[in-house]
Amino acid sequence: MIKKVLLLASGGLDSTTVAYQLAAEGTEVVPIFFNYGQHCVEIEWSRVNEVLPSEMQRPERFDISDIFRGSQSRLIREADLWTEDIKDDDLYIPYRTMLFFAAAAARAQIVGILNVYTGFINSNHAKEIDCTAAFMNNLDELTSTIGPVRFHSPFRYSSKADVARVAAELGVPIGRTYSCQASAQFPCGACPNCVERLSALKEAKLV
Repeated sequence: MIKKVLLLASGGLDSTTVAYQLAAEGTEVVPIFFNYGQHCVEIEWSRVNEVLPSEMQRPERFDISDIFRGSQSRLIREADLWTEDIKDDDLYIPYRTMLFFAAAAARAQIVGILNVYTGFINSNHAKEIDCTAAFMNNLDELTSTIGPVRFHSPFRYSSKADVARVAAELGVPIGRTYSCQASAQFPCGACPNCVERLSALKEAKLV
C-alpha cells in the first residue's frame, strides 16, 4: 500500500528537498501552501508549482493572511532594499510556524491523512521560538496525546548545507527554489535567508 502524506510546501529549498525525498521513496504527497500575507506570496506560489516533482499532485493554496493583518514584520511589509537593512528581529511573526502546524494537522485529518511533513530545519535566525528542533520535539510529545496526526521534519537536526547536499543528489532544481525574505520579486542576497542559503551552497561546494 502506498503511503500518503501531507507536505507543507513553500517553494523554498528545504520543503522542496523533502518533496523529492518522499517522491523517491514512492510516497504519495499532498502539498499545501499557505498565504499568510507574505509580500512574496505570488512568486512563492509560482515557484512551488514549478519546483515540485512533475508527477506530484499540484499544491492546494490556503489563505490565512488575515491573522497577521497589521504586522510590521518585513516578511509582511516589504522593505526598501535601497535604504533599509533587514535584521533578524525585523522578520519575526508571532506563532507563525505554530499556526502552520495546527492548520496542517486540521487539514490532514479532514482529508484522512495521518502524517504531515515539513522542511523546517534547526534554524532560528528570525528569533521565532517555533522554528527550532526543541520546539518540534515538544510538538511531537503534544500531538501524541491530541488526535492521530503526526509531524515529521526530516531536517530538524540538519544544517542548510546538509539540505543542499541532499538536494543536489536528488536533482532538486535548486536555482529555481525561492527563499528570500526581503524582496517580492527577486532574491536580495542580503536578508538572513539569502545569506544562509548562499553560505550553505558554498559549504556544499555547489557554487
